[in-house]
Amino acid sequence: MRENNNLKMGIRDGLPICFGYFAVSFAFGIFAVSSGLSILEAVFISAFNLTSAGQLAAVPIIAGGGSFIELALTQLVINARYALMSVSLSQRLGSTVKMRHRFLIAFANTDEIFAVSSSKEAHVGLKYMLGLIVTPFLGWTLGTLVGAAAGNILPDMVVVALQIAIYAMLIAVVVPAAKDNGKVAIAALLAIALSCVFYFVPIFKLIPSGFSIIIIAVGVSALMAIFAPLPDEKAENEEVKKNA
Repeated sequence: MRENNNLKMGIRDGLPICFGYFAVSFAFGIFAVSSGLSILEAVFISAFNLTSAGQLAAVPIIAGGGSFIELALTQLVINARYALMSVSLSQRLGSTVKMRHRFLIAFANTDEIFAVSSSKEAHVGLKYMLGLIVTPFLGWTLGTLVGAAAGNILPDMVVVALQIAIYAMLIAVVVPAAKDNGKVAIAALLAIALSCVFYFVPIFKLIPSGFSIIIIAVGVSALMAIFAPLPDEKAENEEVKKNA
């Protein structure tokens, strides 16, 4: 099968992701600094993680002096999907991508990079993937740097207002999916309800925030898998063919 190994095309495809990442990571930089982290610490987190949800969950744990086990388990639960995405993407990589290159691609395999690279008809080569990765990486890291620096300069009122942007981003991800699929809406409402329980009920407030995220994520996922599993697309297609 032919291979797309054009560096310039990879950079071009990565630019829209870069601009989007800059805006989101700018808000993350402000959030991290306002939580007590230094500018350098905020930038290091973005440079070595590339996961918005994971970073948002990590900052309160780090700022609150949580344990390494709590931090590691939280990241494992939140970012487990990247392992599955990397396995899927590995089937789309061309012959120019060697084993040592796959580790770098797996490190930078975000939702958006996965979506763009997987949408290509041809297999994607090393140069294309490097181009697709480098611009979003720079946007995410530089956005964090600028946001963290701005958090020390801007007035408190502006900083507080900009912090809301990070939550608006998460809402923007969930709301459209919840409108299209009632099961997603139920899962979101369950997660909100459990979060309120862990926050407001005194006995549950003793549980560290990282472990509460793990419990909520795993608990809601298990409940939805048992009582509202996603339909089998293959079975649905066969049923449609029978009724046709």
